[in-house]
Amino acid sequence: MERKTQVRAGNGQQDIIITREFDLPVALLFKAYEDPEIVAQWMGTKVIKLENKKHGGYQFETSDPQGNVVFRANGVIHSFVPDKNITRTFEMENASFGAQLEFLDFEALTDDTSKLTIQSIFRSNTARDEQLKLPFAFGLNMAHDRLQEIVSILK
Repeated sequence: MERKTQVRAGNGQQDIIITREFDLPVALLFKAYEDPEIVAQWMGTKVIKLENKKHGGYQFETSDPQGNVVFRANGVIHSFVPDKNITRTFEMENASFGAQLEFLDFEALTDDTSKLTIQSIFRSNTARDEQLKLPFAFGLNMAHDRLQEIVSILK
């Protein structure tokens, strides 16, 4: 089965371009990134903090069944324009590739469909390639599939 979330990484580049079309109006797609309860559901993580405003911050955390933290990510929101875009930093704790800058653009394709484009910029192409060694694309596609499923109920 083809992955609906596409990840492009050009040779020698410092960025990754992620695109996905959703069968959701752009307002609902944006809400999936704005509402902490929805974020927690589709990401499968605990939302510790989500301040959707300029200079706001966020923190996500996932634990195993024994309560050990296995994933923690955080960042600062630099720009937040409802239904249009979010600019933020993203840093996964204990990762070798460090922080990255993310530009999330939300685009209405029709009244009922939308497109998400994310450009993630890393400090170097070596740092970017470190992230690409992880099952990143597979996990992101699964998360976006859950987003589509969960948010479709809100339609």
